[in-house]
Amino acid sequence: MKNILPFILAVALCSCAGGGETKSAAESAESGNAVIETIMARRSVRRYKPQRVERDVIARIAECGINAPNGQGRESWEVRVVDTPELIAEIDSAYGSYALRSGNAKAPRQALFGAPVAVFIAYDTRYDLSQVDCGLMGENMILAAQSMGLGSCCLGGLCRFINSEEGAPILARLGLPETHKLLYAIVFGYPDESPAAKERHMDKVKFVE
Repeated sequence: MKNILPFILAVALCSCAGGGETKSAAESAESGNAVIETIMARRSVRRYKPQRVERDVIARIAECGINAPNGQGRESWEVRVVDTPELIAEIDSAYGSYALRSGNAKAPRQALFGAPVAVFIAYDTRYDLSQVDCGLMGENMILAAQSMGLGSCCLGGLCRFINSEEGAPILARLGLPETHKLLYAIVFGYPDESPAAKERHMDKVKFVE
């Protein structure tokens, strides 16, 4: 993809740059590596500035998404971008009312956390690995957004609601084909918080001899 060639070249140059002292293979690979730095800096953001995200920025993020690996080149996903304040308010209102009726005290007051953009991702029910494709695509989008100064957060509960009978009017607005089912959403925007990193457990990663 032409637009990421300079980025890839910069990463390669940083990764190959020599140092004056001996480093481990892992340290050498990580030092100055923009990809690793982006991955390690990413956090789930749940508070956003009201600043609008231009459509060409979201289009670039989506382009990075659809260049993810995907089984047999099927591109089995369907993607819908919501960035109009009216529809965002409608989604917030519908989910908020549902949460109150269901007694879900932990549901956020704003389903989209005040983000100006929500991307909805649906998988092809005819292909058993489509959900994997959609996950890979979403991660590409999240990391691209991070590298461009945007925050993001994946939403599962909201899509569970939209897939329900009560969420049907919102689902209809997304205009998905009958072959696809809504899997999850990602919100994007300029972050208004800097969450601390949560502990991760490398003991879940094991080398098999």
